[in-house]
Amino acid sequence: MSFSRDVKEELSRTPVPARHCQIAEITAIISICGHIVISARNQYSVKIHTENIAVARAYFTLLQYAFHINGEISIRQNAHLKNSRVYTVTVNDHGSAIRILQATRLMDDQQEIRENMSIVNNVIIMQDCCKRAFIRGAFLAAGSISAPEKSYHLEIVCESERKAVQLSEIIKTFQIDAKIVERKKHFVVYIKEGAGIVDLLNVMQAHVSLMDLENVRILKEMRNSVNRKVNCETANLTKTVNAAVRQVEDIRYIENTMGLAALPDVLEEVARMRLKNPDVSLKELGAMMSPPLGKSGVNHRLKRISEIALALRGKEEERK
Repeated sequence: MSFSRDVKEELSRTPVPARHCQIAEITAIISICGHIVISARNQYSVKIHTENIAVARAYFTLLQYAFHINGEISIRQNAHLKNSRVYTVTVNDHGSAIRILQATRLMDDQQEIRENMSIVNNVIIMQDCCKRAFIRGAFLAAGSISAPEKSYHLEIVCESERKAVQLSEIIKTFQIDAKIVERKKHFVVYIKEGAGIVDLLNVMQAHVSLMDLENVRILKEMRNSVNRKVNCETANLTKTVNAAVRQVEDIRYIENTMGLAALPDVLEEVARMRLKNPDVSLKELGAMMSPPLGKSGVNHRLKRISEIALALRGKEEERK
């Protein structure tokens, strides 16, 4: 089972005790994956389609709790995906459909189909708990979240820009940065930061999934931290080894051209010590000196040796 399915399964079983929150969640589900059908006799029905049984179960249960209505469930094979099924929950009774549509403010008192896209004057989402329920319903209807082991990405697909803007603004009331992108004639509300996804899971009350994601985040951060330290240590080691190799080459060159005895005593001492200990660090090299010498002192003397070797090479080039 994918992480998305795990999250939706958890959300579908999350209790929604308050009726106003139940209605907010129903509103989001109908708004995003629902259809209002009007027959030739002007009879209304409401149906939703979903490929996720958890979504169908959540919607069916919410209708029972909020309106004492039993929706009709039908299942058919997806024409495009043989191993996938499409679940349809339908309220065919005209009176029941009107009750649902008016309670969710998708229909006005004159039985005109309307949808309030405002988050300021929308009675359905006036309270924070109802905003949470609305977001939860939207995610159930058209949301997905990538496996956190691979990447951090959560999105909810909306049919219109107005719906995407409304949903994004509702999410932003919880200080979560939700962005919008247009994709294949749809508008996608998405979050790419791990912290933002964790916050949204908390808003939707998917606490088990939140902990699962946090555990993955901690492991990934630990791995990244270890990798950074290893890379840093490897780079430093490589730098130290390369520097030591150059130092030995310079000292050998001086030894073969003018002899180490021609160097000032302080430089000769460091040069001979480096030849005997080509693999040690500058700090370790300084500790071997008599008297001991600090890292900066050793580095300074080796630089002077390098400059002498460079000058000797320059003179050799001139003679050629």
